[in-house]
Amino acid sequence: MARKLLNPSELHPAPGFSHITVAEPGTVAYIAGQVALAPDFSIIGGDDLGAQTKAAMRNVEVALKAVDASWDDVVRRTIYTLHPTQYEVITAAIEEVQGSKEHPAQTIIGVTGLAVPGLLIEVEVTVRLPG
Repeated sequence: MARKLLNPSELHPAPGFSHITVAEPGTVAYIAGQVALAPDFSIIGGDDLGAQTKAAMRNVEVALKAVDASWDDVVRRTIYTLHPTQYEVITAAIEEVQGSKEHPAQTIIGVTGLAVPGLLIEVEVTVRLPG
């Protein structure tokens, strides 16, 4: 099985990883953990977990569009956060961005830090590709 690596230009540069891997012949895509980083590596949302969650989800959305997928194609979501007990804040932000209260299988994992100081949340998804 081959793989296709993608790095949408709308996302921050990916030093040492790819934002998206598509398992060829193209039935599943794995979207790397997306965070509240702008393309210039600035943090979006400051210390507001809801704002950072929305920004991370918007970055997931960029990646979904890069593989012609939508929120309905997401089959698994893993969330890494410094604040795992604030799942109500996280859920509200996710629902606002995806425009739905329907959620795939999900795990929330509490962590002590993320790759860039100041980040509060990271969201990765597995996608069943349409077609």
